[in-house]
Amino acid sequence: MTSSTHLLGETDDTAPTVPGLIRRITRRGMIGTTLATALAAPAFAQSAPAAAPAGGDAAGSAVIDVNRARTAPIPIAIPPFAGGTSQGDLVSVISADLNNCGLFHVVDASGVAATAPGGAPDFGAWKGTGAQALVTGSVTQSGDQLRVEFRLWDILPGTQLQGTAYTTSASNWRRIAHIIADVIYQRLLGEKGYFDTRIAYISTIGPRSNPTKRLAIMDQDGANNRFLTDGSWTALGPRFSPTRDQIAFISYVNKIVRVYLFDLSSGTRSLVGNFRTMTFSPRFAPDGNSIIMSLYQNGGSNIITCSLSGGNVRTLTSSGAIDANPCYSPDGSQIVFESDRGGDQQLYVMGADGSNVRRISFGAGRYADPVWSPRGDQIAFTRLGGSFAVGIMAPDGSGERILSESFDVESPTFCPNGRVIMFQRGAGTASRLVSIDITGFNEQAVQTPTSASDPAWSPLLS
Repeated sequence: MTSSTHLLGETDDTAPTVPGLIRRITRRGMIGTTLATALAAPAFAQSAPAAAPAGGDAAGSAVIDVNRARTAPIPIAIPPFAGGTSQGDLVSVISADLNNCGLFHVVDASGVAATAPGGAPDFGAWKGTGAQALVTGSVTQSGDQLRVEFRLWDILPGTQLQGTAYTTSASNWRRIAHIIADVIYQRLLGEKGYFDTRIAYISTIGPRSNPTKRLAIMDQDGANNRFLTDGSWTALGPRFSPTRDQIAFISYVNKIVRVYLFDLSSGTRSLVGNFRTMTFSPRFAPDGNSIIMSLYQNGGSNIITCSLSGGNVRTLTSSGAIDANPCYSPDGSQIVFESDRGGDQQLYVMGADGSNVRRISFGAGRYADPVWSPRGDQIAFTRLGGSFAVGIMAPDGSGERILSESFDVESPTFCPNGRVIMFQRGAGTASRLVSIDITGFNEQAVQTPTSASDPAWSPLLS
């Protein structure tokens, strides 16, 4: 059930000065243990409707679904775009996005003209490469303005699926590439892609005894890395707002762990509430107007919600146990969290008002880091036992499946379409980020300039 309390305005010097409570939640000392310039959305110029719907009936069509593409990736050809500058790099980014997701196979496009006389592809020649889909395009640049046109073709039936042009500043060329890859993904698989997104994470450098942990952000493919904090204070556990250009995170300032907001547009940091004790494990509500998090009280922690516009705080749990890492379902009606209220660290689901609490994890070991899929059908988690594992289960706890297991894996985060999870492998200065399909295939390392932990996947930027 819920109760209300007013924001507390002063610091309590009797609050814990070391995160001992958080040590009880995870096996390490803390949870999850230059400003990124937001690119302006490119102007949409034109779009040709598809010739067939996703899953179309055309014989031999490249349009299939995700499940079929997992077992038989779609062969696609992406020859260099005509004209302009940066077109080679742009095609390389599109190709890397599609290849790395495991659902496409970019075939060798050398030796075949992109189009025949008259502008249409020579479908007979492209069939000879084994490709089922073809992307053609052009790039023109005038001063700082870039215009990118592309067409997506279904080779076997010889039809055009998409034709789109984008006009934007030349510095946005990588975003254009990611957006084009998202369009291709959606037209051929029938679901939105996830390439025009960013990853927030914690960068770790320095000695293990005194590491420097900075809040960082990068594109989902590892490009455009930026450090958002300078390391003066430890940063942990970033989470993106679903509606604003903001990140909630934990910072260990003046020996007290608290939740802060980082505004990506202004580069400013602000405290969420001004409580007399520790706050940690924040996540945004689906509407982006409030944050749900844990508040240290009386040797345990309660789950609370705090409006970002100010006002009262709602207390959702008061079990006397350690309740932490809450996460809303996509529709905002339920919350999954971890708690030791039953004597061991397990996962629980409750209503958004704190009612109807029920346990959902019953496997061997302890469970942590729950996060609800954007699709609403799965909850990812970390399982801690003889070894560590990242897995998924249904919201009622059924169908538990381990995706990756090793000495040290944790902190899963879903991509916006719920088809891929990113997590960390390793600890401290040896940690790195890894992505994996929710079926457990196509595990890949994600490149970062330093050790990386606590990944958080952003919503689609466009």
